[in-house]
Amino acid sequence: MTDQRPTEVNDAAPSALSHLIGQRGVVDQVTVALEAAAADRRKFDHALLVGGPGLGKSQVAKVVAAEMGTGLHEVLGQSVTGPADLNALLLGAKDRDLIHIDECHELDKEYQTALYLALDQRKVVLPSRAKGGPQSIPLNDFSLLLSTTDEYGLLQPLRDRMRLVLRFQFYTVGELAALVAQRGRALGWPVHDGLPPLIAERARGTPRLALRLLQACRRVCRAEGETTITRGHLTRACALEGLDEIGLGPTERQYLAALAEGASRLNVVASLIGLPARTVSQVIEPFLIRSGLILKDDQGRRQLTAEGRELLTRRANGPE
Repeated sequence: MTDQRPTEVNDAAPSALSHLIGQRGVVDQVTVALEAAAADRRKFDHALLVGGPGLGKSQVAKVVAAEMGTGLHEVLGQSVTGPADLNALLLGAKDRDLIHIDECHELDKEYQTALYLALDQRKVVLPSRAKGGPQSIPLNDFSLLLSTTDEYGLLQPLRDRMRLVLRFQFYTVGELAALVAQRGRALGWPVHDGLPPLIAERARGTPRLALRLLQACRRVCRAEGETTITRGHLTRACALEGLDEIGLGPTERQYLAALAEGASRLNVVASLIGLPARTVSQVIEPFLIRSGLILKDDQGRRQLTAEGRELLTRRANGPE
């Protein structure tokens, strides 16, 4: 008999606020905004969604649209490469629809300016070669949601026009474990009871990584001809991806090893692990700092904390 269960972890994403796990502050803000919009029979307030990658900003945008019962128009900031792209996005929205621009800090300043002017004037101006000159087209009363990992990459006038600022936090292990268990149930994937916390411990406080690891576990499970996802499947999935018990990959472990002899400057560490300094500072270091494994001294040198040294010692003395 063919297994008809969904095969992708995103096939059962939540569509209601009551189904969201974690981000209680954000959920509370959105709940109040939705109730106010319903009471006044108006659109959802313009909102800025701020937080690290993979924390659920796009998911909340989808849930707001579902709760409002309106259309959702989504685009990446870097895909808006000309005035026609921006105008088409704005003109395509109906009253109370949501426009969601993800990675909005990637919008050129010219288009950020055009965006807040369009919000103020409720119109776009199209150039025309005809004698009548430029054509002004009114916009419907849509809501704008801007998601970003770098709020200060946005022009202040655009930030100021957002009535809500939703700040997304990293998840606790307990919240991630609950999320993994919830998604497994929704997908109809049998998951061993002890597995969600183990996945959560390796997910760096990030739902996207937790669900990606759940997907990897199921891939191993099905490849082995089994149906219940177990700890053995997690062990195999982590081995394939090079992940350790706290979610560090090979590059992060190389970074820690590079500091074993003492404090070093960013460019030295970057050279040792073969990556550009900017990549190291923006991609590799944030989790290592947040997890308390490294710190920066007053001269900007990187060094291991006591926890970082203990981790290296533990690995040197035996298997993980």
